[in-house]
Amino acid sequence: MAHSLVKCILQNEALHKYVLETSTYPREHEQLKEIRKVTEEKYANLSIMTLSADEGQFLQMLVKVANAKTTLEIGVFTGYSLLATALALPDGGKITAIDTNRKAYEVGLPFIQKAGVEHKINFIESDAKVALNNMLSTDKHVGEFDFVFIDADKENYKYYHEQVMKLVKIGGVIAYDNTLWFGLVSQSDDEVKELPQVFKECRKAVMDFNIHIAGDSRVEVSHVSIGDGLTLCRRCC
Repeated sequence: MAHSLVKCILQNEALHKYVLETSTYPREHEQLKEIRKVTEEKYANLSIMTLSADEGQFLQMLVKVANAKTTLEIGVFTGYSLLATALALPDGGKITAIDTNRKAYEVGLPFIQKAGVEHKINFIESDAKVALNNMLSTDKHVGEFDFVFIDADKENYKYYHEQVMKLVKIGGVIAYDNTLWFGLVSQSDDEVKELPQVFKECRKAVMDFNIHIAGDSRVEVSHVSIGDGLTLCRRCC
């Protein structure tokens, strides 16, 4: 079966275009627009890894509603979600951002600087597992973060969840991106058999993670059908 992979769950392109042009693009910060543009130019098809503009807008709303002041981001790419978060934080707010690819981060860095929010960001070039283990080697960061955003390697989502549950404060929110994985989570193994192996492996990892989170009594969960799927977890104990 042939697949046309669409990241937005609104499979009707006209409807998604309506949302973007009516509610999202008119309010999108100029430097966010520039990061989107330069990412598309430099990375072509890989630019699909960038957070969608409407999801970025939603992320900003979450940060503000939560009155977040300290946030953690795992998976940065060129920094669209990072800039969106930084713009939403108060001037004294801080983001710890972890990614193995500094070069990709530096593609978006000039726009972060132009937006005047670089001072809010502590970028750590590291494997996320290593960085998280280092953060948890002492009690300094335990319960430190108001909000966590994770858009990284899907096979490690369950591991990241266990680690960040120690880092986010009670009442804090963890947001996991791509939890509907191009809509493939609802399809049978037979329907996706012609997809590249990496897509099938990520689909399986996401499906396992979704089941894991649904059964985690330590969090309240909302699975939001925006972008490529966003799972929100509020730590309740």
